This record gives sequence, C-alpha cells and structure tokens, in this order.
Amino acid sequence: MVDQKKTYTFIKDGVYYFSKRVPKDLHSHYQTNRLVLCLHTRSASKASFSARSLLAKLEDYWLKLRLSEMEVPASNKLVGSTDDISQAITLNEALDLYLRLKGYNKQKQFEVTAKRHIQYVVKCLRNRPIDLYTTADGSAFRDWLVNKGLSGSSVKRTFSSVKAIVNLAISEFGLTCRNAFGGVYMPDRSDSVRRSPISNPSLVMVKSECLRIDDDLRWLIALICDSGLRLSEAIGLLKEDIVISNGVPYITIRAHKWRPLKTAASERIVPLVGMSEWSARRLLSQVEGDYCFPRYASIALYSGQR
Repeated sequence: MVDQKKTYTFIKDGVYYFSKRVPKDLHSHYQTNRLVLCLHTRSASKASFSARSLLAKLEDYWLKLRLSEMEVPASNKLVGSTDDISQAITLNEALDLYLRLKGYNKQKQFEVTAKRHIQYVVKCLRNRPIDLYTTADGSAFRDWLVNKGLSGSSVKRTFSSVKAIVNLAISEFGLTCRNAFGGVYMPDRSDSVRRSPISNPSLVMVKSECLRIDDDLRWLIALICDSGLRLSEAIGLLKEDIVISNGVPYITIRAHKWRPLKTAASERIVPLVGMSEWSARRLLSQVEGDYCFPRYASIALYSGQR
C-alpha cells in the first residue's frame, strides 16, 4: 500500500521531481539503484498527485516482478511434474551437505559465498533434484549471470562453486547423473582491468610520509611496504611474532586463534628489511600489550571466530 504521508518529491530549479530507491531485491532489474523522474510541474498539489500515481504503478510492477521470480508453491505436485519421479536430493539439500562436510573450521565467508551462489541458481532455475538439471539449464544460468551484470571472472567463480557442491552430492549418494553445470561453455570475456604496480616515486613519497608522521597507521603501511605481508596478516600480529635480536630480523607468520591464515602455505618466515624493519622496531618499542596493532585487535578476534 502506498504511504500517503510520503511524496517522494524534491524541487530542482523550481520544477518538481519524483525520487524513489529501487528495493534491494530488485536491483538486478535496473541499471541504477534510484529512480528519478521529472514531473514537469511547478505546482505542489499536481506534483503530489503525480508522485502518488507513479508510486502506485511502481509498487504494482514491483509486486509482479517479485511474484514472477518466486517458485510456484507445490509445483512438484502438479500433474505431469517430473520432480516427483526423482529420488535425488535437491540443490538446497546438496548445499547443506557441502557445508556440513566441507565447511568445518572454515571462515564465515566460505558459507556466505556458497549460499549466495546456490541462491543464484534457485532464483534462475528453481530448487530441483540435482539430477533433473540439464546442460541447457546450465547454459541458461550462465546467460542469466551475464545479464545480471557479473564479470566473466565472477561467472566462472560462481560456476566453480556450484559444480563443486553438485559433484560432492553426486559422489556421496552414488548417483549416475552428470553434473549439468560441469560442461557449460564459458566465453572469453576480457572485462578485467590489469592493475599497474605502484611507481617508485610514489613508494618513496609514501615511505617519507611514514617516517614524518610516525604513528601506528604509518607503521602498518611501512611494515607492508617492504615485507609483502597481507593486510590481515599484519594487523593480526603479536609482538612476539617479531624477532629482532641475533642475525637477520624477521617476522613469523603463523595461524593464531583469532587469525587463521589464508592457506596452509601462508605459514612462513619473512625477513625484515628497509621500512619493514624500521616499523617492527617502532612497534616493539612504542606499543604496549601483546598486539602490534591494538586498534585492530577486535577485528582480528572477530575474523578468527568466523
């Protein structure tokens, strides 16, 4: 129902305009997240009437969009439905299996990403038994992702995740069906932008500013500059991870309860040279407590609990 108290209008150069945010669940249907339309009037009463009419039409249209994307209730009970002849688990059940077997001790992002990718499939093709999806469905899903605006690399990542989830279910239940998402052709879409490295003059300027300002944020930047540490690795460091005495100073990168490593191979010893050594010495002499960067300690702890 339209809220009569809200006019969703504003004035520009004396002319009234209508403005309304697009609901989040309908962003994929629009090229912008806010609709702005000129009402072609300078009259407040006419603008209010036009805005209410526009809003009512939009609400009706958005309701139709939402209904068109909903799974038909009890569609598997329709006469002629093929869903009732399959004994395979559904795609959502395959997701639950995947998270139960593969999600142990993984960060929260692992679960969030897997759920998002399966939600894409359900939104496009409905939640069905995994042996009832066809390669034509896989191709339709690919096109749906492209039309949604995903980049080529994002489409490939989505398919990689969906394929892994379906493959695990096929293997665990000994199904003889093929993975409908496994043989879909992926066109080469060169839509990624190659990032240029930071220039030497810029690096020199950054390092100079770190020395001049000389605070914990600049120590963090300096530590990353000449060590190649990931940002998450740096902010989760303990002072005991830094070894300055005897020989070449270094940092031990290891998993902590509050900060898991990205991969097992990420555990390593990183020599300290240049600005990273300067930063490490400042951290040991100026920071109190166990954490190198106390202001980020809560973030590090939260990341470890995900």
